[in-house]
Amino acid sequence: MISQPPLEGILETCVYANDLEAAERFYRDVIGLDVYAKMDGRHVFFRCGACMFLVFNPETTVVKGTPFPVHGAVGPGHAAFEVLPESLDAWRARLGDAGVSIETEIDWPNGGHSIYFRDPAGNSIELATRQTWS
Repeated sequence: MISQPPLEGILETCVYANDLEAAERFYRDVIGLDVYAKMDGRHVFFRCGACMFLVFNPETTVVKGTPFPVHGAVGPGHAAFEVLPESLDAWRARLGDAGVSIETEIDWPNGGHSIYFRDPAGNSIELATRQTWS
């Protein structure tokens, strides 16, 4: 058997949203991501550090006959963004100013902390400190 080459990390992750304009406003204006690329009605892509955060419209990504593989999800998904521990208060304030309700916060046994809330499509979004997975 050929040895398994190592993975270098996650290059991109995605969530699904039917209203891409609302998703773009949320991730650009509330979360602060820069729009990298978009295709009307299909997707909006954001730069997130060295990685990419993708938002797809699930109604268009299931259409066959495009150069892209068919994919999609139904119902809320989840994504977590890494934040610094010292930025948690600022994030709470930013979310509150934007009218975003914090669903829950968790102090993890290993010293990490997570803040959970929903994006306009209902996806569970998490702001987590690196210690959450250390």
